[in-house]
Amino acid sequence: MQPDPASPVRPYAVTGGRTAPRVKLAMEALVSSATAEHREFSHITPEYQAISQLCRQVRSVAEVSALLRIPLGVVRVLIADMAAEGLVRVHQPQLDAGRPDVNLLERVLSGLRRL
Repeated sequence: MQPDPASPVRPYAVTGGRTAPRVKLAMEALVSSATAEHREFSHITPEYQAISQLCRQVRSVAEVSALLRIPLGVVRVLIADMAAEGLVRVHQPQLDAGRPDVNLLERVLSGLRRL
């Protein structure tokens, strides 16, 4: 019998029961793979493999969640763990006097147009 993909048990198991990342991670933070394209992935989870492959192109945390159809909270935990292991690089948005960075907004808009 196949497990129900909509079941909350799988995401809970993937994150080891954690519901929050170890570091604060904005959903608009940009993520890029830090691994070589032909790296051996047999020792990492399928979720890590999928995120690493997807982030060969810079993506936002929200994009990763949507494209992989994994809940945002789970993706945040996974990406934070991957960053701690050196598998991805995270580029957090910087706010200047409470205003978002124009370059960030342009990248987000560009990403949305590609969807």
